[in-house]
Amino acid sequence: MSPLDLSGHPGYDGYMPPAKPLQALEYLDWSEDRVPPAPVCVVFGAEPFLKRQVLARLRRSVLGEGDGDFSLTTFQGESATFPDVHEELSTRAMFGGGKRLVVIEEADPFVTEYRSQLEDYVDRPKAGAVLILDVTSWKSNTRLFKAVAAAGLAVECSAPSGSGLTGWLIASAKRVHGVKLSRPVAEQLAEMVGPELGLLDQELAKLAVSVGPQMEITAEMLARLVGTWRAKTAWTMLDAALDGDAPEALLQLDRLILAGEHPIAILGQIAFSLRRLAAATRVVLAAEAAGRRVTPRAALERVGVKGYFLDKTERQLRRLGRHRGRQLYGWILQTDLALKGDSQSPPRTVLERLVARLSAAPPARPNQQA
Repeated sequence: MSPLDLSGHPGYDGYMPPAKPLQALEYLDWSEDRVPPAPVCVVFGAEPFLKRQVLARLRRSVLGEGDGDFSLTTFQGESATFPDVHEELSTRAMFGGGKRLVVIEEADPFVTEYRSQLEDYVDRPKAGAVLILDVTSWKSNTRLFKAVAAAGLAVECSAPSGSGLTGWLIASAKRVHGVKLSRPVAEQLAEMVGPELGLLDQELAKLAVSVGPQMEITAEMLARLVGTWRAKTAWTMLDAALDGDAPEALLQLDRLILAGEHPIAILGQIAFSLRRLAAATRVVLAAEAAGRRVTPRAALERVGVKGYFLDKTERQLRRLGRHRGRQLYGWILQTDLALKGDSQSPPRTVLERLVARLSAAPPARPNQQA
């Protein structure tokens, strides 16, 4: 690929594109002049909330405020043609500081059909124009991926998980909503709502209004105020299963599926709680292997279960038992793979199988702690 001439592109004096895709949270956390929009930008991944934020940031960076929108053209990936897109990129902008922005939404079919033309365009982009491809998939083994990595900007929009999701919640609560959120409460919020950043942001906004500026959100507030009915239904389903009430758990699962909730999303909403039960079981077993004794309650506290949820979770862990507790990680993985095509069973059957495992009566074993 020939060296890229970036003259004429705003903010590109000495600019060197990142060598690999940036994570959305990293990109959004940096100042706009640190990573300016490249002549070709790719926003990829399946997290819609982050995508909206990244696209808005790129749009503002290219066009600024005010009348810049007159220099924006948006195409749909299914119907866009490369000649039309190229013509828009070549048209001189009369507003927005003379910069032209072309966005192709849901661009996967467009990229598939016009891959070779896009590779050529990345090598020789139009001066003063920025092309944004909004795609779901962005494969690293393609020439186009490598071309954008060398001369453009790619931002991956995938939801953070584990400590990354908790950190995002804490930071967002403080920076965006002006309230305090401790790590345990952030973990509980993620557990109740699931790893959907848009829903989590809505819940933070609601909690911030209730608690007031600079105040701290507590676990009791979460129990009172948080959750769409779907999040609460998934939580109710899991509680029923762990308490051994299979009919109630299956009823709640049926409500979620009939309401259109995606099976993978249902698993995502309950997996966090199951992983903590699995982690607590490992703490108990590891202590016993080392000749020490750790109670189920102490193990749960060690993996982050505190306060309002501790009594209920301890009861569930004791009922689950160590034999099933040590299998939880495997069950979660099996269910996840089955829902993603590893099984010929319908998604409902896959989830019902997990519910049945969780709600089954524990084996009668005397003196069993966890």
